[in-house]
Amino acid sequence: MSAAPQNAAPASQTASSKVLSSPVLRFLARRLLYTAVVLLGVMVVVFALVQLVPGDPIRIALGTRYTPETYAALQAASGLDRPLPVQFFSYIGSALTGDLGVSFRNGAPVTLLLLERLPATLTLALGGLVVALLIAIPLGTLAALKEGGWADGVVRVLSQIGVSVPDFWMGMLLITLFSTVLGWLPSAGYTPFTQDPAGWLSHLLLPAVTVGLVSGAIMTRYVRAAVLDVAHAGFIRTARSKGLRRAVVLGRHLGRNALVPVLTIAGIQLATLLGGVIVVEVVFAWPGLGRMMFDAVSSRDYPVIQGAVLLIAVIFLLINLIVDLLYAIVDPRIRLA
Repeated sequence: MSAAPQNAAPASQTASSKVLSSPVLRFLARRLLYTAVVLLGVMVVVFALVQLVPGDPIRIALGTRYTPETYAALQAASGLDRPLPVQFFSYIGSALTGDLGVSFRNGAPVTLLLLERLPATLTLALGGLVVALLIAIPLGTLAALKEGGWADGVVRVLSQIGVSVPDFWMGMLLITLFSTVLGWLPSAGYTPFTQDPAGWLSHLLLPAVTVGLVSGAIMTRYVRAAVLDVAHAGFIRTARSKGLRRAVVLGRHLGRNALVPVLTIAGIQLATLLGGVIVVEVVFAWPGLGRMMFDAVSSRDYPVIQGAVLLIAVIFLLINLIVDLLYAIVDPRIRLA
């Protein structure tokens, strides 16, 4: 009767040790450690941004609005009147708690300014990614299945043109066609989805297509390469030799295995779009992070620049972490790497 309780504890400990030593948790721990190290490096670089600016950043930012009182108030609010090591550790501690300082231009908390602009940028990035996937998956798959044929050649030429065309030129071309000539869509502005869903969609279409065309051209190449790599694999030939229907081979065998690299490039493109749509946001007067960074650079508002760069870096790292985890779920071999 007394032996059972004595054996229960070792059994539970063994089960716990198996869970803690599982490949999934080890994989997750490695990715979290990598993310933390990169984030620390980004915070050091972002902090050094203001320190490396020639001259006094507050004096430069104030410009003609300079007064001794305003200068002293901004210097105290931003913490630039303290020794450099104190500034560094204070910045790290404040950033980890979500305090990114105050704007030199209007004295507003940078965190609130970023949170106001983040939904617009997320909307544009996700919309552009959807357009890119709608372009890349069918065209890339078609080019791979028709390797060496005319369809493959046409898709490759179109993707090369899409990669070569600047996004601002594409945006102006779409504005000229669909807004100026046809009058179908608005040329600029943004409407929140909660206020007017139809207006939100009409304002989103042109910038999302602009972003998606360029990104879709890039992703088409990766989809084509991924499908080609899987299509030449031995298990695909085996599936075909068994007499399986073409739809089953393409969907169950080829599609799922080609999903791994496509998932990776989709995550990378989403993270890239979040920080790379500055020009598109300026062209379409889109009130997102990119437009705010452009205005902050023009007015030398360094706390806003610091905060925006740090936020984009954090989102980039989070998306990469999520993609890594999905990568491991889709392909269990990755967990053992």
